[in-house]
Amino acid sequence: MARVALDGLWNRVESQRERVPAMFGEVDFRAVPERFAAAPGDATALAEQDRAALLANPERVEFIRAYTMMGDVPADAYAALMREHGFRKLVDMLTLACDRGVENVPGAPPELVAFIRDMERVPDWLDMMLVEEGARIDRNAAANLGPFIIRGGFIATFMNKYAALPMAITGTLSSQTAGRRVKDTATFFTTSVLPGALERFGPGFRSAAMVRLMHSMVRANVLRRSKDWDMAVYGIPIPQVDQMPAGLISIFLLSYKMIKAGRQQFTRRERAMVELARYRCFLLGLPEDLLADTPQGIVDLMNARSGTLRSGYDDSTCGELLRATMAADLRADNSRSARIHETFELAFAKLFFVKSFMGGDKTKAASIGVILTTRDVALAAIAGLFIYTRMRLYSFAAHIPGLRDIADRRLVAKLEAQLASYGHAKFTSDAAQYRPSAAPVAAE
Repeated sequence: MARVALDGLWNRVESQRERVPAMFGEVDFRAVPERFAAAPGDATALAEQDRAALLANPERVEFIRAYTMMGDVPADAYAALMREHGFRKLVDMLTLACDRGVENVPGAPPELVAFIRDMERVPDWLDMMLVEEGARIDRNAAANLGPFIIRGGFIATFMNKYAALPMAITGTLSSQTAGRRVKDTATFFTTSVLPGALERFGPGFRSAAMVRLMHSMVRANVLRRSKDWDMAVYGIPIPQVDQMPAGLISIFLLSYKMIKAGRQQFTRRERAMVELARYRCFLLGLPEDLLADTPQGIVDLMNARSGTLRSGYDDSTCGELLRATMAADLRADNSRSARIHETFELAFAKLFFVKSFMGGDKTKAASIGVILTTRDVALAAIAGLFIYTRMRLYSFAAHIPGLRDIADRRLVAKLEAQLASYGHAKFTSDAAQYRPSAAPVAAE
C-alpha cells in the first residue's frame, strides 16, 4: 500500500476524535495497544510461516493496525446521542428510517440522516443480481446446516480475550443473555439470505442497521467507563478488524481452499457467494478496504488480522462466555421436536468446537468446560449425515428446472420458520448490565 494511502487512512482514523468527540475525544489513536502483535515471536493464531510473510510487509501491518483503531463513524455518531435522546428513541427513529425512509422521520437528527445515507450508498462494484444469486445459493446451507452451527459458530467470536472483552462487559455471561445474543446473530444472517432482504427496504437492510447501532452502543457505553476498559491493553472496543471473521469466514475458507488447489479465479457460483458476503459486510459498516474481491486478497486480509491479534485466553472472560453459550437454551418451546433438535444440535456444536478450536484435543476442551463424550460424537455423526443428505437433495433439485423454484420456496419457508423460532431480535445493549473488565494480565 502506498504511503499516501496509509496517510489518508490514518487521517480518517484520527478524524474520529473530532467527528465523535463524546466517544473518542481523549483517545490517542497512534498508541499501540497490547492486543496488537507486530513483533517476531509474538503469539497469534496465524501459522509461523504465514506470519513471517506478513511481517515482511510493513505496509500491510500498518494498514491493519490503523483499522484496529477504527470504529464505525456514522453509527458511532448516532449512538453518541443516547444521553440526549435516550436509547429507546434512537432505536425507534432508526427503525422508522429503515422502514419508511429517513426523510419521513419527524425531527431526524443529522447523525441519523448521515447514518442512513451511508448505508444507502451504492458501491461501484455492487451487482444486486449477483447478490441475489448468492443469497439463493446460501439458502440451502442457512436452512439445513445453520440451525446446527449457530451455537458453535458464535463461540468463535470470543476465543480471544482481547476481542471478547466487550461481550463479557455487556453482560453476555449467563445462559439467558448468551442465548439471546446467539439468536440475534442467527437472525441477522438468516434474514440476509431471504429474497430481496438486502434491498433498501428489505428486512436484511434493517437488521444490518440495528447490528451497527448495537455495536456502536457498546463502544459508547464501554468507553464512558474508563475504569472498566484499559485502552492501552484492549484498544478500541469492537474495531473494524474484529468484524471481519463473522462476515467473511465462509469466503475466506473458500478462497483458502482454492489457493491450495492452484485456482485464482472464482466461478460464477463462487463469485455470487463472495458478493453476497461482501455486500452484507458493507451494510454492516466494514470499510471497502477490508472487502477484497480476489481469493488471494481475501486470504491476505484475514491472515493479516489473525497474524496481528495477540493470542490470549482468559477463563474469566473467554471461559465464562464459552460455558454460558454452551448452556444456553435455544429452543423456541418445550415441544418434543424442539428437545430432540437441541440434543443433536448441542452434540454437533461440541464436536465442531473441539475440531475447530481445540485441534481435536478433547482433554483440553474438557479443561475449559466442553466435555465431548462418545455419545456426543455418535449424535453429531447422525446429525451430520442428516444435514449432508438434505443439502445434497436440495442441491440436486436446484439444477432441475421443474424443481428449482419449488425447492427454493421450501427453503424460504424453512428460513422464515427458523426466524419465528428465534423470536424478535432485540439487538440491544443495556449498560446497566455491564460488568467491570478483569484486571489486565501481561501478555505471555
